[in-house]
Amino acid sequence: MTAVTKTCEVANTRQKLWDALSEGKLDHPRCHFLAEEMLNLLDDISWGRATPDHIGAIKRLARQIIEEGESSSCREVAREILGDVELYHEVFLSHIETRNCPTGACVVLAPSPCQMACPAGLDVPSYVTLIGMGKDEEAIEIIREDNPFPWTCGLVCTRPCEFVCVRGRIDDPIAICSLKGFAAERVMSRGGYKNPPKNPDNGRKVCIIGAGPAGLTAAYYLALKGYRVTVLEALPVAGGMMMVGIPRYRLPREVIDREVDYILELGVEIRFNTKLGRDVTLEDLKDEGFEAILVAIGAHGSYKLNIPGEDDYPQVLSAVDFLRRVALGERLKPGHKVAVIGGGNVAIDAARTCVRLGCEKVTIVYRRSRAEMPAHEEEVIQAEEEGVDFVFLTLPVEIIGEDARIKALKCVRAKLGEPDERGRRRPVPVKDSEHEIEVDCVIAAIGQKVEKDGLVDFEGLSWSRRDTIRVNTVTMETSIEGVFAAGDVVTGPATVIEAIGAGKRAADAIDRYLQGLPQPKRPPVPVRRRRLPCLETTASQKMRLQRPRMPLLNCDRRRVTFQQVELGFNSEDAREEAHRCLRCDICRRCGRCIEVCRDMMKIDALPLGYFDFDHPVETDFRKVSEKCILCGACAANCPNEAMVMKDENSERVLYLCGTELNRLKLEYCMECGAVLGPERYHDFIMNRLKDVIPVADDVRLCIDCARKKYVEKGDDSLPPVTG
Repeated sequence: MTAVTKTCEVANTRQKLWDALSEGKLDHPRCHFLAEEMLNLLDDISWGRATPDHIGAIKRLARQIIEEGESSSCREVAREILGDVELYHEVFLSHIETRNCPTGACVVLAPSPCQMACPAGLDVPSYVTLIGMGKDEEAIEIIREDNPFPWTCGLVCTRPCEFVCVRGRIDDPIAICSLKGFAAERVMSRGGYKNPPKNPDNGRKVCIIGAGPAGLTAAYYLALKGYRVTVLEALPVAGGMMMVGIPRYRLPREVIDREVDYILELGVEIRFNTKLGRDVTLEDLKDEGFEAILVAIGAHGSYKLNIPGEDDYPQVLSAVDFLRRVALGERLKPGHKVAVIGGGNVAIDAARTCVRLGCEKVTIVYRRSRAEMPAHEEEVIQAEEEGVDFVFLTLPVEIIGEDARIKALKCVRAKLGEPDERGRRRPVPVKDSEHEIEVDCVIAAIGQKVEKDGLVDFEGLSWSRRDTIRVNTVTMETSIEGVFAAGDVVTGPATVIEAIGAGKRAADAIDRYLQGLPQPKRPPVPVRRRRLPCLETTASQKMRLQRPRMPLLNCDRRRVTFQQVELGFNSEDAREEAHRCLRCDICRRCGRCIEVCRDMMKIDALPLGYFDFDHPVETDFRKVSEKCILCGACAANCPNEAMVMKDENSERVLYLCGTELNRLKLEYCMECGAVLGPERYHDFIMNRLKDVIPVADDVRLCIDCARKKYVEKGDDSLPPVTG
């Protein structure tokens, strides 16, 4: 058969069958008919119109050709198609259930970059569109199908979706995270949060160790499936690192409590102050009848600085322990002059917390340059506004003190050398650059690790070199049957949204395990929850709107309170921001419209530079109307109905995903009143044909009326073009 270069197995199989039909390999009429039926079914799968029954129907038709085929070529084609459908059953079923093709080869099912970048697979275009429509409750319902913590993530998500947002090629990415937080807060305040329908209790018990984002997410989805879920938590509060690792000024405790409460409403039980290995053993859990266990204990340990003096003074703290104590109610300042070692978000959180506790001088000491700090830029800027000092290219080498009190942090200056194994340039000490920073407290924020002491009962558990649990990353299964793991205990310290995605995968795997179903062999594909109509806007508005600035709490207030710093968008800003979305779930930027307009029609009216990722040029929707004649060639050739041309109220309008690119007045036949099109389009056609056939500039007739008129005159010559 003809070689297929696409990477999607569904697209490959469809292409194989199409090639076989085109090349006449299904030469018997009956086989040809059955193959065409198979092709229609494959088209349904590629275009999001299929149900799971389509797979069985394709198999039946293929077997029928194998049994009834009059020629060996017919049977060979059918065997190959049947083999593909059976071998790649999971991919075919994924296309049907998720309405997404992760490769983009199935055009209509090509996923948006933002959804594919989200570790939890949220249908970003749908909920952003609903927020733009003012339908916040529906937006939250869609989010909670994939993430039980919309409000939490709306405040602290690291926004991987925004890093790939196509709008960023024009100006700034859509404020996806802040829109989620806006909608969640409004819906929560109205009492509009609703849990999805829950399956009947199936009587089967699952134990989850750890009430962090991974564990609670798994509990949420397992409870919805009808399982009896018990969560063991060593802390006196739920939320894990969301609760004790993220300061209140970023994520208020009330937000976590409210969202956890909805999980508890599903019947999930949380046993607080209960640590595995201390308060309960693995045998105890088995005796209680738990059939599956999920380990989601997080990474609450800290790496040490490994410098002289670190173990000699009680004023040397780990950032994780410090933030935990503050989160649990301790409000004493750790010192007057504090040095925080590290450049990540935890270091920034510790420093800003010290400011709020009344520390007189807080300095972040980081061994690389500012440009290489892994902390988020907004957090760094806010820390500077609050008075935190930064010392870059500086390596701590010793903690100096006497009488059990720290007096100074001895450091050396550094310069950036060759990149390390991760591509980051190594800091190299500068000779004879020793100096001291006067401090009375040092907080180490150089990394977190998993505390393994509670898992000694799990004999045979496989660990990585980084002291994280080894799992099948698709199913979250460990080396022990019936034991799964998810979150930071698997990945090392990561993000809330990554833990949520892992918890969701673990819940699905546990459900399959307990039902005796085969586990998936491929990572899950995000589910497209809706295909909503586009928000209509003008080209001018699309270009004029800018990403709104997040309003912040007054800086003086920030320095003395743990009040939430980011105050959230107002309604007008949120609705307008949603209108900036380019709807990449519909327009996949294939460039077909540009090619047709530029190369075939020779008009070149579409300055859509953001379509080209590697060589972006200017994009300006407003300039389309300068050249566009509304011929409709772009809309006719758009494979996904992103370009749409409509006749509205005596005008012809061209839209790209709801953005009005051009609008021209229509002209009508002078005899019958039939629509002819805009004047600009007529002029274009007549100019092209004037050297070939006669053109009547002052007459506007449709083809039928023009023919009728010249037949009545008895003129056998070719009638002139009129409209």
